[in-house]
Order: sequence, then C-alpha cells, then structure tokens
Amino acid sequence: MGAKNKVIAGDYINSSVLAAFGTLQLVLGFFDSIVLDKSNVESYELITDEHRKSAMSGASRGIVGGLLLGPAGMLAGSLSAKSKGIYHVAIQFKDGKKSLLEVDDKVYRQMVKSFFDI
Repeated sequence: MGAKNKVIAGDYINSSVLAAFGTLQLVLGFFDSIVLDKSNVESYELITDEHRKSAMSGASRGIVGGLLLGPAGMLAGSLSAKSKGIYHVAIQFKDGKKSLLEVDDKVYRQMVKSFFDI
C-alpha cells in the first residue's frame, strides 16, 4: 500500500499534498492551497525509527522537540517502520501551525528540493 500524500495529524489534517510542475502544495480546498517551500515552512523533520523510539522512551524527547507534542507525537510514535518508500515528515509553518505528513518518495524528494532550492 502506498503513501497517502496527506496530512495525517495536526493542523490541516486530511489535506492532500501535491507535487506538480516543480512545486509542492498543501491542497486545502478547490481554490485554496499553501505552497510548501522555505517562504512558508520554518522547519521540517523526517520522522525515523530512531525518532519514534526516542519519543516512546521518554528519555530523549528533546530530539523530536516541541514539534511532535500532543496527538501528532503519539501518532508518529506508533507508525509502522516497515513501509518502504513512505516518509513521515513533521512540518513547522512560519505562522506557528504544525502538521504531520505521510508522503511517498516522489513528494519527499520534491519537498527537499523546495526547502533547499536544489
């Protein structure tokens, strides 16, 4: 089963993530979207097995930081580690909103390009 390419927790939950024509967008509605690039995103973090274990152990929650507190943190801690080509990314927007995204390899690669102008 492939990635959802959606926001799975936090602000903008259930919004689709679309990579098209060299841009990455969070689709909020038919005519409403947010471009995901460094002009709107303060920071992002790939949630890995190591981060999930750290968040669950309680000993080093600082690694994950405040971005994953609350329901998004619990969800990230419970995600399966066995899905290949599926990425879970926590995003902190410049306006203070936070989202946890599940994306496929194509969208993740576009995300890295968008945030670093590669």
